[in-house]
Amino acid sequence: MCKNARLTVDFKSIFVFSFVLLTSFIFAQTKPENDFWKKVQFGGGFGLSVGSGYTDISIAPSAIYNFNDVFAAGVGLQGSYVKVKDREVTYNSYIYGGSLIGLVTPIEEVQLSVELEELRVNQEFTDFKIKNNFWNTALYLGAGYYTGNITVGIRYNVLFKKNDFVYSEAFMPFVRIYF
Repeated sequence: MCKNARLTVDFKSIFVFSFVLLTSFIFAQTKPENDFWKKVQFGGGFGLSVGSGYTDISIAPSAIYNFNDVFAAGVGLQGSYVKVKDREVTYNSYIYGGSLIGLVTPIEEVQLSVELEELRVNQEFTDFKIKNNFWNTALYLGAGYYTGNITVGIRYNVLFKKNDFVYSEAFMPFVRIYF
């Protein structure tokens, strides 16, 4: 009798263990998914310009999080290399940094943006032995035509300084694509 009682206890333990394991597996399958990554979009830009004595290569990946259909915010990285070599001057520039971006889409076709960009600028005029290394801050206010994942527009750098040797104008056209 003692032997049978023990066998029953072991059978009950196996049954209870199996039931708990099975129900936890079923509940794990019905657990709601994390919504965060469904609201994230990746994009950016790539540029290449090559000519006689001129090279310009740039890359700017970014990601945004869509809080809803109207508001989004994100971060970006930027890096570029420019080399100019002609008879009079040789110029090299390395620019790298990051940005914070906020997007507002008040109506379906219009997207407004604000972007804070911080860049490290390293410039060298090798023929004149001049090196110019500094940080450049830009604050862009922009507006564009928005359709699907693409925005085409113009932005204005409210902190633009003519003598900063980073951008030649305060107004800058843009194409923004996010997938």
